[in-house]
Amino acid sequence: MHLYFMGICGTAMGNAALLFRAMGHTVSGSDTGVYPPMSDMLREAGVTILEGWDPARLAALKPDLVVVGNVVSRGHPEMEWLMETNEIPFVSLPELFRTQLLNRRNPIVVSGTHGKTTTTCLAAFLLLRNGKNPGYLVGGVPRDLPSGSNPGPDGAPFVIEGDEYDTAFFDKRSKFIQYLPRTLLINNVEFDHADIFRDLPDVLKTFTHVTRVVPRNGRIVANGDDANVATVVAGVKWCPVVRVGVGEGNDCRIVDFAETPAGATFRLLWKGREWAKISWSLPGLFNARNAAMAAVGAGLATNAEDPTHLELSHLSDFLGVKRRQEVHIDRPDLVVLEDFGHHPTAIALTLESLRRRYPKHRIAAAFEPRSNTAVRKVMQDAFRDALAHADAAFLAPVHRAEAYKDEDRLDTGAVAAELARRGLYAVAATSNEHLLASLGENVSSAAKAMPQLVVFFSNGAFGGIIKKFVDASRR
Repeated sequence: MHLYFMGICGTAMGNAALLFRAMGHTVSGSDTGVYPPMSDMLREAGVTILEGWDPARLAALKPDLVVVGNVVSRGHPEMEWLMETNEIPFVSLPELFRTQLLNRRNPIVVSGTHGKTTTTCLAAFLLLRNGKNPGYLVGGVPRDLPSGSNPGPDGAPFVIEGDEYDTAFFDKRSKFIQYLPRTLLINNVEFDHADIFRDLPDVLKTFTHVTRVVPRNGRIVANGDDANVATVVAGVKWCPVVRVGVGEGNDCRIVDFAETPAGATFRLLWKGREWAKISWSLPGLFNARNAAMAAVGAGLATNAEDPTHLELSHLSDFLGVKRRQEVHIDRPDLVVLEDFGHHPTAIALTLESLRRRYPKHRIAAAFEPRSNTAVRKVMQDAFRDALAHADAAFLAPVHRAEAYKDEDRLDTGAVAAELARRGLYAVAATSNEHLLASLGENVSSAAKAMPQLVVFFSNGAFGGIIKKFVDASRR
């Protein structure tokens, strides 16, 4: 079958294109943002990339099926032609997975507001290291897997991120509804995606919906320490619910967590008995929970009664996903990290972990409000409180600020002013270049007194300033 991916160079679409190419399909696609590394990976795999949007070109190509990316909306020239002519069938990416892949696999669906990419990568990594030959699709760039995707054989476990974001402009259900979860992981639930959800109850509703498509012979692995997750699974009677966390009532418990500059250690107990002692490089209790969720989910997907057949010593080798607490510089005088954090809870947890790991460092946090939630005022107080865990805060201008009314838009100046009142050095930059200059000057000055740690939080490119800061710091 010839599949045509509309918006092929996005992370999810690109990895999906590579996945179906590996399954033997002819794959092509179009996009306007064609640049490495995804473009190189696609071309090396034999995927044809066509730049720009051209309905006549699509008509001449005549693929068997068009896969419509989430970034496509009404007015898109190729999409409008498809709907006007009905000459070529089209589906969303989640529907493609459901009908052409997941219906022949044993899906492990990783959901939750935070940690999906890392937990998906962890589950695939553990299955691979334990010889289970899994399929997987990671919504990022894994550092521990051969690639971001692998089809795996029929009947094998297939690990996939279960995003609660909507499916496509023509299908407003959450993506994970399509993923046929046999093992559903729910890491945590918070209000996010303010562009499509009204409030927390609206988010809870969609997570409740996905629990209803887990079959009787499946299972739900739930964060037993999260009150919102408890609400989601409270009414589940049709399949087992397995709980993971630090509390006494969890089936799998994380105990003796400790963190030092050298890394983190913890133990896992399964139903009261020792499963594994873990020593690894990833920061924070939140990542320890990601590991425990992945281990339990992957273990139960391959042995429904007892996950402890999985050997977890491999976690000591796990490096994680690029842009998730990724270290760019690690010197005695300066540490520079990049993190995908764009939600206040994730930012706060990361800063708390960095404080434990680098107790002698002054922490400077640079934040780009870019996601559809972060740019809105709805979480202004939460971002202020999260950034207060640093010693200095540098806020970039709101991404696409002109698209939001003043009363709805995050006020970075107000956030910086309140942080300054709390004793932080705080800057609301007028541009990314202004932020870069202010950050560089402040860190250089403060470095005379103590070691510095700089962490960049963004789910975008941050205007290229991360690389500029790193390059300048290496001179």
